[in-house]
Amino acid sequence: MPCLTGRREETDMQVIVATGNPGKLREFQRIFAPVGIEVSAQKGLYPDLKVEETGQTFGENSFLKANAVHQLSGCAAVADDSGLCVDALDGRPGVWSARYGGEQTSYPEKIQMLLEELKEIPWERRTARFVAHICYISPQGERIDVEETCEGRIGYEPRGERGFGFDPIFYVGEKSFSELTDQEKDAISHRGKALRELERRLTARGVLK
Repeated sequence: MPCLTGRREETDMQVIVATGNPGKLREFQRIFAPVGIEVSAQKGLYPDLKVEETGQTFGENSFLKANAVHQLSGCAAVADDSGLCVDALDGRPGVWSARYGGEQTSYPEKIQMLLEELKEIPWERRTARFVAHICYISPQGERIDVEETCEGRIGYEPRGERGFGFDPIFYVGEKSFSELTDQEKDAISHRGKALRELERRLTARGVLK
C-alpha cells in the first residue's frame, strides 16, 4: 500500500492498526476519522501475521505489534496493548487480560471467572482500572508512546449490550462501559484518552494539521 509520510494535503494520513480485535479497530476508526487519519486493518493486509506478546508490560507488547507491522509494510503503524487491572487481585489480570483463563476462553467465561474471584469483595474494594498503551511508529521509524487509564469498579454482574471484552463488568459511576454510547465511552475511556493524546502529539510534530 502507498504510505503517506508528510503533511496532509489532498489525501488523509494513512496508518495500519496492528490488531485483530474488531472492537479495538472500530474505536480506532471512530476516533481517528474526524482528524483525517485513514485506518487500514492488519488483518486485511497481513492475515497470517501472528505476533507473540512476550512483553511484561503493556508498552513492550504494543511495540512488538506495531513494529512487526511497520517492518513488513514500511508504513506508519499503530498498536494498542490494554488490559484490566483489579486492585483486590494485586493488579491481575493486567497485561495478561486477553489470556486470562486461557487464550481460547471466551469473554463471557472470563467475566464469570473474574466475578467468582471477587465474590467476597465488597463494593468499596472492587476498584479497578483499564490501561491502554498506544505505540505509533512512523514510516521513517520514529516512535511515539502514550499510556492512559480509566478508573472504575468491577460490578457484581455484567450489564449492557455494547462494548467488548470486560466492558460489561467495568463500571464508571452507575453504568458499565457496555451501557455507554460510543461517544460517552470514547470521552472517558483509556483508549479514547490515549488516541486523543497521540493526535495531539502528531499535530505538534506537524504530521496532522
